[in-house]
Amino acid sequence: MVTGVMIVGTAAKGAALEHRRPFTLSISMSQRLFPFSPPLSLLSLSSHHVQEEHPIRAALQDNHEPVTLRRPRRLRSRSSLPLSALRPSVRFRRQLTPSQISLHSILSISNESYGQRTSVSNLFGGKDAETESETVVVEAGAFDPQLGKSNAVFIMLCRNEEVDGAVKSIREIEDRFNHEYHYPWVFLNEVEFTEEFKQRVSLVTYSKVEFGVIPRDHWYQPDWIDEDRASEARKHMEENNVIYGGSVSYRNMCRFNSGFFYRHELVQKYRFYWRVEPDVKYFCNIDYDPFVFMEEHNKTYSFTLTMLEYVQTIPTFWDTMSDFIQKNPQYVAKDNAMDFLSDDGGRTYSLCHFWSNFEIADMNLWRSEAYTKYFDHLEASGGFYYERWGDAIVHSVAAGLFQSKEQIHFFKDIGYQHDYFAHCPQGSRVLTSG
Repeated sequence: MVTGVMIVGTAAKGAALEHRRPFTLSISMSQRLFPFSPPLSLLSLSSHHVQEEHPIRAALQDNHEPVTLRRPRRLRSRSSLPLSALRPSVRFRRQLTPSQISLHSILSISNESYGQRTSVSNLFGGKDAETESETVVVEAGAFDPQLGKSNAVFIMLCRNEEVDGAVKSIREIEDRFNHEYHYPWVFLNEVEFTEEFKQRVSLVTYSKVEFGVIPRDHWYQPDWIDEDRASEARKHMEENNVIYGGSVSYRNMCRFNSGFFYRHELVQKYRFYWRVEPDVKYFCNIDYDPFVFMEEHNKTYSFTLTMLEYVQTIPTFWDTMSDFIQKNPQYVAKDNAMDFLSDDGGRTYSLCHFWSNFEIADMNLWRSEAYTKYFDHLEASGGFYYERWGDAIVHSVAAGLFQSKEQIHFFKDIGYQHDYFAHCPQGSRVLTSG
């Protein structure tokens, strides 16, 4: 039985489809592969899904200067407090009557001294407030011990200018899950992170945070690539409005995520990872440990969204992969997920892949002999630069062929949004209502 999954979105700028025009992709998934029937993934979110913005954390996100966070003295012990504990008490807010609020407003406008003394900046950060609070300078390296039981880490690849999106995503993960577990974070960049980035990121998590620079040979286009051929391919894709078709940096990122991130010195000590992108949204609280779930159930790869690849970006990928499989049949698992990857037994590629901007996986899969030789084979072909191979298809094929399909898990209970695409555990009816 084949279940049709519809993903509705909006074409990104520069895509082959008309700019900003709604479009629909149809994905076929076999019930024989995974024991689930994925709900629809849609771009629109109803207003009742929008969470109340945390005033203190919103201020931190919007503040681009180095921040000194003032914490009330009664919150000296922080180990058991999630970030949500910083939310102003609802009990005290409800004690304010309309007449009190009106009187405060009148006095604030008519009496300058009163307005200054009762301003938010004075109450939380002014000189008069110094005697009522202790100053806590949160620095990289000041963290709470890990409570989660898995050897796992959150990994984010981002640039300094993406700090706002990074802070947003960290807050999402911490509020929905990690305030209970304190799994560490690793941030990677092709250049050094700025002090502003480090300070702002460190303020929104009590978990261990590390910042790393990607080795040059892991990021930049290799010297042996024929630049004339590569530039001609980029020009052709740009002319045909292929998304990221003209971008070298996007190709660098895809190559790095395909074959190098798990080799970074800050990541090597971990087994499981949860990939996090800037500017993502998690809709639901996660009341169990996905890392432990993966380990206890012998899962090695997991996802929330599936997509179709742009065929213009991978004209020779399937043939290159098939050549590797023909030469190394010993690496193909008997109970594999080929039916997800191909509709004709492996002759052609279905274009289906797991969207890798969310993935929780066992890095032992990527560190295996099979994957190492597979990536080296893809790398030697130059397809990351002569075409525009994405890490999502590279991971999807490896997860689908080098292990049992039972080791792939769909986290259908994790609500997630990236760009215009989302997965809601309650289905499309909830996403489109309101």
